[in-house]
Amino acid sequence: MINDLAAPLLQLDGVSKRYGPTVALDSVDFDLRPGEVHALMGENGAGKSTLMKILAGTEDRDSGSIRIDGERVDIRGPRDAKALGIAIINQELNTVPAMTVAENLCLGEEPRTRAGVLDRRTMIADARAKLQRISAPISPTTPLGNLSVGMQQMVEIARAVSTDARILVLDEPTAALSRSEALHLYGVIADMKASGVGLVYISHRMEEVWQLADRVTVFRDGRNVGTRSREEVTPSEIVRMMVGRPLEDLYRHDDRVVRQTVLDVQALVGENVGPVDLHVDAGEVVGVAGLVGSGRTELARVIFGVDHRVSGTVILDGQPLKTRSPKDVIAHGVGMVPESRKEQALFPSHSVANNISLSSLKRFCTFGVLRRSAIRREVRRQMDRLQLRPDAINLPVSALSGGNQQKAALARWLMSDSQLLILDEPTRGVDIGAKSEIYSIINQLSAAGKAILVISSDLPEVLGISDRILVMRHGRVVGELTASQASEELVMSMATGTYEPAQGDSRD
Repeated sequence: MINDLAAPLLQLDGVSKRYGPTVALDSVDFDLRPGEVHALMGENGAGKSTLMKILAGTEDRDSGSIRIDGERVDIRGPRDAKALGIAIINQELNTVPAMTVAENLCLGEEPRTRAGVLDRRTMIADARAKLQRISAPISPTTPLGNLSVGMQQMVEIARAVSTDARILVLDEPTAALSRSEALHLYGVIADMKASGVGLVYISHRMEEVWQLADRVTVFRDGRNVGTRSREEVTPSEIVRMMVGRPLEDLYRHDDRVVRQTVLDVQALVGENVGPVDLHVDAGEVVGVAGLVGSGRTELARVIFGVDHRVSGTVILDGQPLKTRSPKDVIAHGVGMVPESRKEQALFPSHSVANNISLSSLKRFCTFGVLRRSAIRREVRRQMDRLQLRPDAINLPVSALSGGNQQKAALARWLMSDSQLLILDEPTRGVDIGAKSEIYSIINQLSAAGKAILVISSDLPEVLGISDRILVMRHGRVVGELTASQASEELVMSMATGTYEPAQGDSRD
């Protein structure tokens, strides 16, 4: 437990930052104590990332002061931040996939021999020591791009921890981690707390904050709207501080009229998945739950034609789908938002308009000429539908917040009027306000007769928005539940293989 009377390790007083007419931070006060996890919560655009950039030295504050150990400091660049003992772990990885793990861990500080050439032996030994410090089971000589996203994140964490930082800022550090990797990280955090490191923990995962945080600060519209100790506040109060509405209003699930079957999968087999049978009807949301590695994403990729279908049948609107490439699947009215929007869904340097319209250009082509004004009108309509600000249409999509990037990925398939939507982790790394908006859109789409297959690691999300829930384990569907039958305990018991049906129970 932290000492409430301890002098702040980090203290910000009246820090403000503007970008033209936009106020990103408005006279913000914030402090961090030694040996504390201080959670910072708020919707996308609330000012959390701006604060992080100021601490990292990549943005200058307009006014206000920063103190470390009571001494006023200026952070003019990343080198200053590092010298002051500040390390940042960003949600989006700052790594080079083509390089090895060791090369990434020493990037910018490569050891040299007396002759001035790269000392690979020392580089690998140093990397091994950094990885051992957080007990990461990763070989230093492995190309980083060969690792899972979660393991790449652990390399980023190892690099930050190795700097002996006294102030560590973690931005959604578990967004790409499996449950076991997240538990590993929690242990690293506990060790750092015990050694007196102060941690600023930015997360949208309420259960995670409640497990780790000593205090919680909420930002809204660039202001600090309150700091509470974990013991004196509830999750519902935090949500109300963030968005002005209670937690129980988060999920949208109207009564639905289920119509004809849109997707019918029979004995489907792909690499590490199958055989699987499932169906999704028009006007229905089917959730797919299971532990990491259960085959959820692999199933979606085989259906969408990204991965090879070994055997089995995929039937769309009553017709067997013989073609197996994503292009052909899209032509049959299927859209998919993959789990990694940055790597798989979006073209970061291209405009929001280009990203949204990409899969619909054929509809706006007359005699080989694109009707650009018509495209922009339709893009604007979809942006308005998803509450994306109109002036973002020409911005590179990388300039948007994580939640708005996810909306842009979803808008692409709304514009193409897909009859079947496959959404893999649709709200990963998205704040509570944006989650609510995405759930509302899913609800509207199902009411309009769209068939929706949702894959999610967030069990409350699956339970909250689904009409039926399929539970996967070892690449197979091991259980099917209606919304009224399902509970977190029942889904987890099926996912872990510990479910023992009562006599006469046919749910599995």
